[in-house]
Amino acid sequence: MSQYITEGTDANFKTEVLDSSLPVLVDFWAPWCGPCRLIAPTVEELAKNYNGKLKVVKVNTDENQMVAHQYGIRSIPTLGIYVGGKMVDGVIGAVPKQHLESKITPYIKGN
Repeated sequence: MSQYITEGTDANFKTEVLDSSLPVLVDFWAPWCGPCRLIAPTVEELAKNYNGKLKVVKVNTDENQMVAHQYGIRSIPTLGIYVGGKMVDGVIGAVPKQHLESKITPYIKGN
């Protein structure tokens, strides 16, 4: 994880994601997942570019199965956008940066 990305767990998901005052992009991933590794640099770039406006949290679904099950994550990578404690949008799979950015910008203040 980088300085711009928070590690999400079953234990801290409520605090880090649901209770966040900022919109949150949650990357549900696993280390063995090729598409997850493919999209990781894009997620990192978005975390850096929107630092202070968007919180980025990565949840390893192998290690945090409770959260993944609770939110019905069946395919990875799944990138969910959470605002006010609710998932409001998201994408499944390794999508281009422009597509992901078009999904998150409506929820970011000042854009």
